[in-house]
Amino acid sequence: MKKEDSSNGGNSFRVELMGLIFNPKNREILIAKEENNPYLKKTVWRFPGCKANPGKKLEDNLKKCIKEKTGFSVEILGTVFARVPPEKGDMVLIYYLCESIKGKAKPKGSFSELKWVNPDELKNYFTTKFEKELQECINHLK
Repeated sequence: MKKEDSSNGGNSFRVELMGLIFNPKNREILIAKEENNPYLKKTVWRFPGCKANPGKKLEDNLKKCIKEKTGFSVEILGTVFARVPPEKGDMVLIYYLCESIKGKAKPKGSFSELKWVNPDELKNYFTTKFEKELQECINHLK
């Protein structure tokens, strides 16, 4: 039987950690093509990330999943922002700015492809508009 958290009225949230992974040498951002995500209806491009695991530090969780799903080691520079998407009221998204340290592209899990793109090109891959805070962070990476 699933234990409910009564601190938020018995509702449970899915916490998703997203890495805005930046390569300072070529000033590009890593994106991942994701397939078979039960929370999305179609294949999409997204920032690499994963669900938060209970009992682990969020940053450690994100570093590990980025390494496992992309092949890249990252340094987390800080939180960009967090939000609850209006279409998914039971989900919290936390975006982190990360710097790529080393590694080679090796998409795994639900990621079928990885691509480094110029910050100005991101809008060509994403189907949703970026929130103000995320767009400001991306603009500073150009």
